[in-house]
Amino acid sequence: MSTVPTLDGITSQMIQTSRLNMHVLTCGSPDNPPIVLIHGNASAATYFEELMLALADSYYTIAPDLRGYGDTDDLLIDATRGAQDWSDDLVALYDAMNIKQAPILGWSLGAGAVMQFMLDNPERVSALVLESPVSPYGFGGTKDVNGTLCHADFAGSGGGTVNPDFVKRMSDQDRSEEDPNSPRNVMNAFFYKPPFRAEREEDYLSALLTEKLGEDRYPGDLVPSENWPNVAPGTKGPINALTPAYFNTSGIVDLANKPPVLWVRGDSDQIVADMSFFDFGTLGQLDFVPGWPGADVYPPQPMVGQTRAVLEQYQANNGRYQELVFSDCGHSPHIEKPGEFEAALRNFLAD
Repeated sequence: MSTVPTLDGITSQMIQTSRLNMHVLTCGSPDNPPIVLIHGNASAATYFEELMLALADSYYTIAPDLRGYGDTDDLLIDATRGAQDWSDDLVALYDAMNIKQAPILGWSLGAGAVMQFMLDNPERVSALVLESPVSPYGFGGTKDVNGTLCHADFAGSGGGTVNPDFVKRMSDQDRSEEDPNSPRNVMNAFFYKPPFRAEREEDYLSALLTEKLGEDRYPGDLVPSENWPNVAPGTKGPINALTPAYFNTSGIVDLANKPPVLWVRGDSDQIVADMSFFDFGTLGQLDFVPGWPGADVYPPQPMVGQTRAVLEQYQANNGRYQELVFSDCGHSPHIEKPGEFEAALRNFLAD
């Protein structure tokens, strides 16, 4: 049923919910306690299969393809709702699968979805795992740990910030290695710390290439801006959904019910970092984008610092969190350091 071949022991199925028909991978006995795994951008549930198999002795692992990705129904994302389309889709999936409460893990963009899910439905989250998470203040356009905007129109964030050559090569189903912007090369250069190459590289690349593309889909539309870098977010697609114009999950600090949080990241992440190579503040400071107005106006977004500041306030307000940093690791600890990641996850859940 899955577009991408699955490993032995993984079940692929379509689950009709009250909102859409979702493609879901499962593993383990349904009699085990459930854990839900949410993938990031330019990926799909496929990326979790090895982790699902590793946890199958103790958990019923559930990994859906989000709206806009994989084999789930190709319905549009209303970016003006931030991550709420994904959050509402997860509620519908929980209801369809009769999941009352479970630990939930979100990776990268998926962490934005699960933070919104916890903000909307804290009673359904027993524990939260944030792997290489997008900042609670979104991606792009902010300049300090409090999420202060660089420009009032959110310039420097949204669908217009994505490299169009990468998108075109995705559309062409490019599997080559000749150009730095090919999906294969972007995956290997940024999902992981080079020279790491995943054993299932071909399947992961196939999963990346299932993302739904177009102005209404990935990367989304844009609005011209008078402010550097002269592009502001539109209203459609996943990258606009995570702009500070529409996305802000810092309100988790005020939840009455605060599940424990595990924050996991690699020390060499180039996607979510205080000097992200996908952030215009970083690119401008490094002279890769002309016209940079300087660090006072548009510094690199302190993504890690923003997450830490929010989680410290979460803890000060009677919550609890742990930060775990894997050395010599990029954006995908569960793939790059699978044994260590599994052990850390099991210890957290047992605690």
